[in-house]
Amino acid sequence: MNKTLVASFSASGTTEAVAKKLAEVMTADFYEIKPEIPYTKADLDWMDKESRSTVEMEDRNSRPALVDKDANISQYDTIFIGFPIWWYVAPTIINTFLESYDFSGKKIVLFATSGGSGFGKTMENLKVSVGEDTQMIEGKVLNGRNTTEELKAWINTIFL
Repeated sequence: MNKTLVASFSASGTTEAVAKKLAEVMTADFYEIKPEIPYTKADLDWMDKESRSTVEMEDRNSRPALVDKDANISQYDTIFIGFPIWWYVAPTIINTFLESYDFSGKKIVLFATSGGSGFGKTMENLKVSVGEDTQMIEGKVLNGRNTTEELKAWINTIFL
C-alpha cells in the first residue's frame, strides 16, 4: 500500500468515529476537516429552511471556511474523504476542502455516513472541485456497524 490519509468532516461525531476506525484499520494518518464556525444543533436542523446547513446546501456555490489548511496532501498518494450525506450529497465544506489543495495525480476515495440515503449526486458535485488528473472513487456508506474484517475487505478492493 502507498501512503494514505483519512480526512473527514463530522458535524455530530458519527463520521469522525467511522473515519478514525478506518484510519486505524489501514494504519493511515487522520485529518479532521473543521469548519471555521462549528455547526450547532440549530444549524443542522434540516427542517428549518433558514438553518445554516439548509442555506448552504441550497447554494451549490457555498464554500464554508475551514479552520486551517494544514493537511500536507503532497505526501499522500491516496486520500479517503469522509462526510455525512446532506440532501443526498456531500456538504459543501467538502468542496472547500478539495479546492484548498492540489490533488493532481492523487486517488481520492469517498466514504460517507447517512441516515438512509446513498451517495446521490455526490460524485458529480465533488468532481468539479478537483482537476481532471485526480482519480475519484465513489466508495461506500459506512455507518459504524462495519467490522474490522469488512473494512479490510473493502479497503483491499480499493488497492487492487
